Amino acid sequence: MANIRNLDPSASPLDYYGYELRRLREEAGLKQDELGGILFCTGSLVGQVETAKKVPTRRFSEQLDAALMTGGLFSRLIGLVLKSQLPNWFQPYAEMEAKATYIYSFQAGVVDGLLQTPEYARGILGVRTDGDLDAKVAARLERQRILDRETPPLCWVVMSEAVLRQEVGGREVMRAQLAHLLRMQEREWVKIQILPFSAGAHAGMPGSFNLLRFEEDPDIVYTEDFVQGHMTADAAAVREGFLRYDHLRAAALSVEDSAALIARVMEEQYGDRAEPDRSELA
Repeated sequence: MANIRNLDPSASPLDYYGYELRRLREEAGLKQDELGGILFCTGSLVGQVETAKKVPTRRFSEQLDAALMTGGLFSRLIGLVLKSQLPNWFQPYAEMEAKATYIYSFQAGVVDGLLQTPEYARGILGVRTDGDLDAKVAARLERQRILDRETPPLCWVVMSEAVLRQEVGGREVMRAQLAHLLRMQEREWVKIQILPFSAGAHAGMPGSFNLLRFEEDPDIVYTEDFVQGHMTADAAAVREGFLRYDHLRAAALSVEDSAALIARVMEEQYGDRAEPDRSELA
């Protein structure tokens, strides 16, 4: 039979998800094609998820819960599954980020991951990836759910003007991304400041970094390179991080002026304009 593979449910969250899906499907007396028909997908997709060859989506999980009447089992599991798709070295930071009361971020080159659109995230993650790109994008978007909580963390992001002007994924993707920043700016717990080119040399020249603050746990400073992330609660490092961040906020445009700059770049650089007639350039 196709798609038969014995899974060790303790091997990973994805294996556990597939194991439970097969067990509950068989208990319901459904074949893969039959369950796929209920879920409006192919039986092959069901089989791929059951054998841990395909990472499920949150929507797929919610539909599974409804179809198999699991009481929300798969909707709960999907968070663990998607978190497991993050790089191993990043997972500890993601866990701490989810617990933080305040998140402060300085980004020199890209939009902060908590504020990225799916298309922008795909453009960033697709530059170099050795796995399932869809799963990596879904994992990044899953992190953003902390901003939709009933009591979300305060998320304060300072970004270089270069982030707005570096085209990722094409003009349409960038226009949608900047529009998303403006919508997020409307949330009282999200603050975005842009550090303009006119600021000159600044405290963030060494690179991007994040600061996490908690109700009870020690503050954390996080940096990363192209190989791995570095997270520390060392008092001197945290103090230096907050000092630099205060300097960056002071040098950046106000929240209101930052929104105006985002809107201006969105229209001037990524707005609708006629494409050149290629025949005239030949």
